[in-house]
Amino acid sequence: MSFKSIFTTALAGTFLLAGTAFADGIMVQDPYARAASPLAKSGAAFMVIQNHSANDDTLIGVRSDAAQRVELHTHTDIGNGVMQMHEIEGGVALPAGGSHKMPRGGDHIMLMGLTGPLVQGEMIEVTLVFEKAGDVVIEIPVDNERKGTHGAMKMDHSEMNSD
Repeated sequence: MSFKSIFTTALAGTFLLAGTAFADGIMVQDPYARAASPLAKSGAAFMVIQNHSANDDTLIGVRSDAAQRVELHTHTDIGNGVMQMHEIEGGVALPAGGSHKMPRGGDHIMLMGLTGPLVQGEMIEVTLVFEKAGDVVIEIPVDNERKGTHGAMKMDHSEMNSD
């Protein structure tokens, strides 16, 4: 095989891989999902979403067959060291060329009414719905062993409902 053929094949492979990593400029980095225990009725997914396009976009929804209800969630400090989790109204803004972190203890994807356990090492499929980029389907590995990086805040899940 000539150098030109090898170079052309490698270049084509690079564009093919880039096409699977990007959807209309959207790229997801370091996604993982977890549940507190094998019997948990809810779980969450975390990641960094990058917008490599020249246009602002908004993550307006999320879907997955892994749960009966899937929502964009955040935490609000309600005082006395207690954080309350609730749905994000209006979506998550992603500026052109920017990114949005979704770490434990911050904005995240909430999976309520799990349709099965989140098993270590397995994958779940999640569809991120963007205002401009449309649907972006990603595979998220389950990593129940990953340690959290946020502080030891008490969580108030009283307003969560897994209808």
